[in-house]
Amino acid sequence: MKRNVELVVISDVHLGTYGCKAKELLRYLNSIQPKTLVLNGDIIDIWQFKKSYFPKPHLKVIKKILSFATKNTQVYYITGNHDEMFRKFTDFELGKLKVCNKICLDIDQKKTWIFHGDVFDASVQHSKWIAKLGGKGYDLLIVINNVVNWFLEKMGREKYSFSKKIKNNVKKAVKYIGDFELTASELAIDNHYDYVICGHIHQPQIREVINKKGSCTYLNSGDWIENLSALEYHDKEWKIFYYDDHKDSLKDDEVEEIQDMDSSELLKIVTNFS
Repeated sequence: MKRNVELVVISDVHLGTYGCKAKELLRYLNSIQPKTLVLNGDIIDIWQFKKSYFPKPHLKVIKKILSFATKNTQVYYITGNHDEMFRKFTDFELGKLKVCNKICLDIDQKKTWIFHGDVFDASVQHSKWIAKLGGKGYDLLIVINNVVNWFLEKMGREKYSFSKKIKNNVKKAVKYIGDFELTASELAIDNHYDYVICGHIHQPQIREVINKKGSCTYLNSGDWIENLSALEYHDKEWKIFYYDDHKDSLKDDEVEEIQDMDSSELLKIVTNFS
């Protein structure tokens, strides 16, 4: 039985990288029936795309997203820095699928501003090669971490996150996250938004931000590499969905096939952007 959800926001999936948890994301997507699905950037990782590595689960995620758009779900694909090549298609619409750089929605009479968030990242805006190099290092760290966690699970021990440990212990990283959240929130308050929703920093969050000019709710959907998280809005309430908290209740349903497009055609489309 699929759960009906009014709005789902996912980001930072990084399809085409070794760290992407495509199988887990597919199980989650197969468990829900959203009215609106927002893909808030870095869904396909064009920066690190390799023709030799785009396995079937990654293709199935794309198929599932397309299957939503061919039915009753409005799908917004908001571009991020890792899939910035899609920005040339801004405002492109195909049925219920729309490509954009940001969206503004009215959710139960609450003004909602949704964008990826890389606009705040100086390393992306001014030194792209440094950001790409950092991305490759992060992907390698995740691969090593996955191996370590495999051994830990076999030993009956809890998983361990290298990158979270680094982020929590490096003052600059902690400050960057705090500055990112504050900057987004203050801009939202200045522009009279009730909600501001970002991705980019792989840090799931829902919190109220108040300053002298007003207040807003800052939200971040996290990622599908480490946190395996999504934002869900239903019955006038926001929640962070964590895959690990619900994985035992999710079924391994097969993704619906898209009749007009097979896996080889999908891969060809992705390859053309790399």
